[in-house]
Amino acid sequence: MESKAKIVGHPIHPILIPFPLGLLTTSVVFDVVHLLTGNAKWSEISFWMIAVGVIGGLLAAVFGLIDWLGIPSGTRAKAIGLGHGLSNVVMVGLFAVSWVLRSGAPGDPGVLPIILSFLGVGLASLGGFLGGELVFRMGIGVAEEAHLNASSSLSGRLVGRSSTGARGEE
Repeated sequence: MESKAKIVGHPIHPILIPFPLGLLTTSVVFDVVHLLTGNAKWSEISFWMIAVGVIGGLLAAVFGLIDWLGIPSGTRAKAIGLGHGLSNVVMVGLFAVSWVLRSGAPGDPGVLPIILSFLGVGLASLGGFLGGELVFRMGIGVAEEAHLNASSSLSGRLVGRSSTGARGEE
């Protein structure tokens, strides 16, 4: 099943996700540099990266929701998509709270905002894995002949194309 939201023939959701993921992940790297050096500039940069990353994440979520609504109910893809979406929404929420907590002193965020950012990156990893399952394992959003009930990539079973071109278990 192909994406419902496209621009110039390309699905919008996967076009948007690299920006918030890159910004939010790099913000954590800059927080670590801040902790190692004590230089407040790194934390201030992280503050602004989080702001832009949260906005980008919310925008990507809109198009992800549009695609998720197009997945047939009762399929493994629908369940994986729900997990993908929820983990990413919670991740963006953690970063948003981290950003709000930093707003009074971006150069000296304290421990809690940094912990929230670390938790957010952990959830981003889970959300990314689940998104990979949807796209690369099941073909969601990119293949009209998507296999909506393909087993997990962790199962060791291959997913390929049958003689008719449909994706299925091998």
